[in-house]
Amino acid sequence: MDVVSVFHDLLYQPALAPLLLMARVTERVRLGPAALNPFTLHPYEIAGQTAMLDLVSGGRAYLGLVKGAWLDRLGLDDARPLQALQEAVEIVQKLLAGDASGVAGERFTLAAGTELAYGRARPSVPLLIGTWGERTAAWAGTVADEIKIGGSANPDLVPVVRGWAGPEPRIVVGCVTVVDDDGASARERARAAVAPYLEVVAGLDPTLELRPGQEPPLERFAIAGTPEEVAARVVALWDAGADRVELGTPQGRSTPEGVRLICERVLPLLR
Repeated sequence: MDVVSVFHDLLYQPALAPLLLMARVTERVRLGPAALNPFTLHPYEIAGQTAMLDLVSGGRAYLGLVKGAWLDRLGLDDARPLQALQEAVEIVQKLLAGDASGVAGERFTLAAGTELAYGRARPSVPLLIGTWGERTAAWAGTVADEIKIGGSANPDLVPVVRGWAGPEPRIVVGCVTVVDDDGASARERARAAVAPYLEVVAGLDPTLELRPGQEPPLERFAIAGTPEEVAARVVALWDAGADRVELGTPQGRSTPEGVRLICERVLPLLR
């Protein structure tokens, strides 16, 4: 594997703790949260967490940023999400670079002279922006190293996002994944695991015309099946223009078993 991401979805555990543990026992893979959001974590704290992970990992961190979902459960004001992301990126990038000139934004402010009071491995880290929106993708294409379509396994969506973002950023596709020798069992497990995410993303795919009450097609939002079937799904996404595919939790009947099958049975088919 090239990258290990830890999901930071609201209502689940914070990503930083497992990422720091992973940094101590890995040497090569990139590590990062997919993804933090500036509505529950101020950009100053995002910069601090990013700097810490990059330092502990020896310069292998990346930063994932998104608007986030389920913010209404916390009563948070998530209006103007694009502006919030833009100001968050500016603050984080200045803090990592040691630029103390400050930011006078409409959503966030960083007073001149404010810095991170500890060491940093690098003055910048790779930036991933997660989005399904055309405006955000167009902006991300000018500042991000990667754009992630989270919760999708749809090859038809990849060229659409590429058109929004332009030629520069890498396109990442990531979703619920279940690998099992019993393909039918894998798909049933995936169907249950993906259900909470469908209420967020099912209506956002412009390549699908879902009628009210229509069940979204599982294969467009999850990757599930035998090792051979999963490898074929990854290849289809690559062929559509995806630069990287994240095989997300739960990975298998259990996560350890799913990761074992991915490493031992899926990845050899992709080399």
